[in-house]
Amino acid sequence: METKQINLKISSNLAKAAERFARNYGYRNMQELIAECMREKIFEESEFDETFTDQEIELIEALTIYSIKNNKLISEEELFSSLK
Repeated sequence: METKQINLKISSNLAKAAERFARNYGYRNMQELIAECMREKIFEESEFDETFTDQEIELIEALTIYSIKNNKLISEEELFSSLK
């Protein structure tokens, strides 16, 4: 995934509050918090969020490998109907 760096100016009070929030809720840094906030706002109206975290990608990959090894693959139609 290609990334782009941006500069952002915010008030010092907001920056301090964001740093505290990031620290208290397990974000690695304020940048990670801001990126998540942007994703929530941008994709909030979408039917689903097309971005995945590294952990989600690892889980999807592990499930795919397990399914192939154990011959547990099903059709896309069966998958979607089971998720409804």
